[in-house]
Amino acid sequence: MDMDAKKLAAAQQILGARTETETVDLALDYVVSVGSEFAALDRLAELGGLVDPFAEKPKVRRVAER
Repeated sequence: MDMDAKKLAAAQQILGARTETETVDLALDYVVSVGSEFAALDRLAELGGLVDPFAEKPKVRRVAER
């Protein structure tokens, strides 16, 4: 594989990997794990189990405002 040596070294340090091969393997594990988590969240959202915290909330009218 041909890759950016600086990125590989930075990833190796962050991951605490001993070798470049271990670095790539750990990075791939991370990407696969995050992908699985997002897929699970997408499925939960499809089932209606999540509320979008960024969606515009309807204004609540108080009795005194009428």
